[in-house]
Amino acid sequence: MKANLINIFEKTIREAEIRISEKRISQIDIIGPENPSLPYILPGFTDAHVHVESSMLTPAQFARLAVVHGTIATVSDPHEIANVLGVQGVDFMIEDGKRVPFKFCFGAPSCVPATIFETAGAIVDADQVGELLASNDIGYLAEVMNFPGVLNEDPDMMAKINWAKRYNKVIDGHAPGLRGETAKQYAGYGISTDHECFTYVEAREKIDYGVKILIREGSAARNFEALIPLIDEFPDRIMFCSDDKHPDNLVEGHINVLVKRALALGYDFWNVLQAACINPVTHYRLDVGLLRKGDAADFILIDNANAFNILETWIDGELVAKDGTSLIPDLRSAHPNRFECGLKIASDFKYPAKNSETRIRVIEAMDGQLVTNEWITDAKIVGGAVVPDLEKDVLKVVVVNRYSPAPPAIAFIRNFGLKQGALASSVAHDSHNIIGIGCDDESIARAVNLVVEARGGLSAVGAGSEHLIGLPIAGLMTDRNGYEVAESYTNIDRFVKNTLGSTLKSPFMSLSFMALLVIPSLKLSDKGLFDGENFKFTALTL
Repeated sequence: MKANLINIFEKTIREAEIRISEKRISQIDIIGPENPSLPYILPGFTDAHVHVESSMLTPAQFARLAVVHGTIATVSDPHEIANVLGVQGVDFMIEDGKRVPFKFCFGAPSCVPATIFETAGAIVDADQVGELLASNDIGYLAEVMNFPGVLNEDPDMMAKINWAKRYNKVIDGHAPGLRGETAKQYAGYGISTDHECFTYVEAREKIDYGVKILIREGSAARNFEALIPLIDEFPDRIMFCSDDKHPDNLVEGHINVLVKRALALGYDFWNVLQAACINPVTHYRLDVGLLRKGDAADFILIDNANAFNILETWIDGELVAKDGTSLIPDLRSAHPNRFECGLKIASDFKYPAKNSETRIRVIEAMDGQLVTNEWITDAKIVGGAVVPDLEKDVLKVVVVNRYSPAPPAIAFIRNFGLKQGALASSVAHDSHNIIGIGCDDESIARAVNLVVEARGGLSAVGAGSEHLIGLPIAGLMTDRNGYEVAESYTNIDRFVKNTLGSTLKSPFMSLSFMALLVIPSLKLSDKGLFDGENFKFTALTL
């Protein structure tokens, strides 16, 4: 084929003829200078850190949507499904991904369960991590979230890191807000990346310690604006990632959106493409072609170097997307799951008041962030129970153990903005118990029960209406057509915002992180309210 070859290594654009033979680039002949009448060819995009499960789609369905946007590969941490099903879940992701022409690089989950302060569905110990890392199907040790364990040289954590070093595999990091000597110490154990930097100063400091920074724009957590200035200062140390991306957002765009956005802001063309195309491949040693003779024939065609619209996506010499249409088949998958939770009644969610002047700790959600604040307020007490206070935007939040019968954990939360009803989800990082939030106990119970009855899913109830997206695969994913799932998600998201009143950009994504204990400051597990700053449980009432 003839096209304008965007050579990121040489920083040139010239007309070329590219020949493909047996899935590889067999020949590249430079014909002459840039020819604007031809399309432009360049390496495809790689998402440097993503949890495929957060798309609520199987790997096969995720790939169908991603290739339309020029994505040819992902560095994928399967710890969401591992927290439910253990190594069986990791194996499911690998095998499902092999069914389609897409380049998934799966990691060995390093923190399953993420903490000892919650109930997960499985444990992946150091020996199992070692067995995973020995496999050619596993490319790296996935994000080491337990940075206190690293700093304190916890034997299990050290064993996992040592397995990665033994097999010469990359070690991914996760250390939000870690600064100074502790950040330097953390990086010193061989941890090579971080996608959790909040500020330019934090990221800049970690670069000095040898860490590569991933600029993240997911459905909830976003740090593009804070970190993008680094791309022209350290072009060899920056990558793009989505981390967690819901299906509606994946239909809209992927890494291509970040590329367009960075270019529109005036950042160097070559540095942006290096971050999007080259750096993830070289850092993780991916089996992904970079448009050189002998490389796998992985590339994209775009209309021009300004608009950057994706015309075609090729993987291993196969055309997988053209003119906005995916050519990857719509495949069904197996439905492994673990769901042992029974139905609940409204009284299960009652929180008795201890006295008439109770003050309570409230989780303060932050739109677009995984971090939360602790907010202290006077409790609203009705009939001897602490209840939501809609005037203060204080709602009830609950976490229900889905792996064994247990009373629900109960707390309060603000900034979701609901005026009526409730929503619930079995996507609740990282243990994926059922998390619910609502204005009254009856609505919360109904939302939770919809999820229980479906053995996993997202639900929303209120104004006489009920909505459900079933997630029968580990309570996290579905193998339904990804575009149909995206439409269903758009509808339930619109209902939560327009009818129930949520003011968040992505209420279900934000909800899913309210049980993520490794991100400060105040979160809720199935075992109780948790102080993420001091890494211990704390009382709801003062």
